[in-house]
Amino acid sequence: MRHNKAINHLGRKSGHRKALLSNMANSLILHKRIQTTVAKAKALQGYIEPLITKSKEDTTHSRRMVFSYLKNKYAVTELFREVAPKVADRPGGYTRVLKTGFRQGDGADMALIELVDFNEAALASSAKKEVKKSSTRRSRSKKAAAETQAPAAPVAETAAEETPAAVETAPEVPAETPAEEKKAE
Repeated sequence: MRHNKAINHLGRKSGHRKALLSNMANSLILHKRIQTTVAKAKALQGYIEPLITKSKEDTTHSRRMVFSYLKNKYAVTELFREVAPKVADRPGGYTRVLKTGFRQGDGADMALIELVDFNEAALASSAKKEVKKSSTRRSRSKKAAAETQAPAAPVAETAAEETPAAVETAPEVPAETPAEEKKAE
């Protein structure tokens, strides 16, 4: 029975596993997106999210705590300067794991793990959705149908009023063909 054994050991001893997760966390922070197996991505998610939470508070103590896990000063600097301000208002859930299929050689289940606030394509599509969405999902009532018909009628009336005025002011001049223009010259 494997009661209370929640950690995935990833088939490695503890030192090897800590080094693996540290290196993967460094790569994720520096590149914002990495491709790995699903098991490693889920283990990395549980490893890096507390570090990102610690990075929200920029103190010497929190920098030293994060450095003790990452052991890379460039990754720590990137985490505190670039990543932490972007996720400052997010209450957790800083990473996203997207399954991408199976690896060619051994059929391992592969995934893409990325920092949520650094995916430009998803941010652009969410901005489009916010602009596009103007209605609710409730059923349409007779009042809403009447509102859509009522503004259409005044628009048609104003268009009808403008059309005769435009016709009266425009003098009708017969258009000359290119052949007639040459003869006139």
